Amino acid sequence: MGKQVSPRSRRPDSLNFDASSGLKEYQFRWTEMVQNGDPSLGRRVSGGDYNLDSVVFSQGVKNDNVKSCKGVYAGKRHIWWLHRHIRSIIFTFVLVCFLFLLDSVMFSIFDSAILQDSLAPRKSIVTEKTTAYYDQEKGPVKMYHRLLRLASISLAKRDSEPRPSKFWKETYPQASLWRPCSNKRIFQAGKPRNSTGFILISANGGLNQQRVAVCNGVAVASLLNATLVIPNFLYSNVWKDPSQFSDIYQEENFLNVLKDDVNIVKELPPDLKSIDLGEIGSLITDADLSKEAMPHEYIKNVLPLLKRNGVAHFLGFGNRLGFDPLPFDLQRLRCKCNFHALKFVPRIQKVGSLLIKRIRKYNSARSVLDKQLLGDFISDVPSKEHNIIGSPSNYLAMHLRFEIDMVAYSMCEFGGGEYERRELQAYREEHFPLVIKRLKKMKPLFPQELRKMGRCPLTPEEAALVLAGLGFKRGTYIYLAGSQIYGGRTRMHPLTSLYPNMVTKEDLLSPAELAPFRNFSSQLAALDFIACAAADVFAMTDSGSQLSSLVSGFRTYYGNGNAPILRPSKKRLAAILQENSSIGWSTFENRIEKMIEEGQRVHARALGRSIYRQPRCEECMCKHQ
Repeated sequence: MGKQVSPRSRRPDSLNFDASSGLKEYQFRWTEMVQNGDPSLGRRVSGGDYNLDSVVFSQGVKNDNVKSCKGVYAGKRHIWWLHRHIRSIIFTFVLVCFLFLLDSVMFSIFDSAILQDSLAPRKSIVTEKTTAYYDQEKGPVKMYHRLLRLASISLAKRDSEPRPSKFWKETYPQASLWRPCSNKRIFQAGKPRNSTGFILISANGGLNQQRVAVCNGVAVASLLNATLVIPNFLYSNVWKDPSQFSDIYQEENFLNVLKDDVNIVKELPPDLKSIDLGEIGSLITDADLSKEAMPHEYIKNVLPLLKRNGVAHFLGFGNRLGFDPLPFDLQRLRCKCNFHALKFVPRIQKVGSLLIKRIRKYNSARSVLDKQLLGDFISDVPSKEHNIIGSPSNYLAMHLRFEIDMVAYSMCEFGGGEYERRELQAYREEHFPLVIKRLKKMKPLFPQELRKMGRCPLTPEEAALVLAGLGFKRGTYIYLAGSQIYGGRTRMHPLTSLYPNMVTKEDLLSPAELAPFRNFSSQLAALDFIACAAADVFAMTDSGSQLSSLVSGFRTYYGNGNAPILRPSKKRLAAILQENSSIGWSTFENRIEKMIEEGQRVHARALGRSIYRQPRCEECMCKHQ
């Protein structure tokens, strides 16, 4: 860099120019440096560029007296420095203000767009009650890219084929040999004349847990020769639903169906209402009974208390009655309660019928299942416009058990990386502290091991691959039960991209039709129960789910051998998907089909299995040869 000219030195004539042009050039260079991010900006502003202005200043100075000139020049130079710094400060301040203003404008624009997007109506399968991880995702979460691509190609080919999937029908004709009959038999002992006391049932959980508790309560009342008070439903901080028995089920039907089997009343006698049952020792919790307790435990521990105090209150009563060994009549009574005594109230049946009609485009009953679920709200006779040309008449219902509690509790990983691991761990620590404490004392199992063992819930992506492997076409109409899918749209994308005709109750019903059920999760679950049980095909992703178990049992009981259920083995599916990088699509299809077919085999209920899920047994159903 050349030597700078001293302020005292005479300026060359070649540098003589107008002051205004110098200022403009200065401003231009400042702007250019700010935009280009010049690393020497600070040095250049405070250094050599001051010579341009000193040249301008020197044009008006006379050189008659050097000493006087020096004094005047020194004063002028101070003024010049001050003038120049003020301009720089003002310019910097204006520039910073402009940048802040620009930032505020851009933030308000994008914030408004985000707010509008968050307030826009969405399908329940993409409810954004999700976590930060998925807000930061740039794209859908996928674990099996190659298989998804093969599935998409296969579905594109199937669109032109007239042949539907064979899984729209039962694969084993023996299923039609079993028929309902738990309501046709009469107990030998009959209803007890002299009651030992009153039994109160306070059922916890959601709709399906409460349903099991009611049926078990009926059986226990019969076992102890007691009078059952119509069960009470506990309010849960999880479900946040104040619904009671009469809000969900028809009381009169319940009383009428069971009137010959067990004494049932609507409320306790006045003299027992005011008694503190905890004080007199009549309060029985889960801690007082083992899980799936046998009859002898009730006779030993509960019957004496019932005779002494005249009342026993089962608080939080759930699956506290085992299945085997149990007297024949008690098993049959459970079936009769579940499949005949518990019918949804008319307003639930009415809205449920709207769900079925709108997805089928069909106004009349097509099976015994329809009539049992919807009663008089679906006609036996098809109307003239019962089937709209070109509209679907069959649909598949799926219960996708992939809520965050299920996902976190499983201890598995689902392709979301480190952020997902931290997020699920935080959820576990907040909601499952006892599980965390217990796991610290156990040998840790890695997520890969859990998946191989079949302990991981199926993701929407895995569910999509199973459906594609079974030959269901892209245009298949799918009803999705539930709503809070972990991960929202990003997690659902693999499923919705392969099967875009997916709907929920929020899609099929208007806000006005859903309004009476909005704050009642159990009543909303009843609508899902109806839509799943009445479907042409029901697909479950978790056989341990209470909803899936009760729906599959209801379809078995009333399906007349034509209500197929797709029940994948998570362990076998994990082994198949482990070959994602190499397996051919035809091989994948064959193995998926074989897995589902084996799950559909017709056999009597195995010892110890739930009678609500597997009613094919002589206590519940009759087998015709």
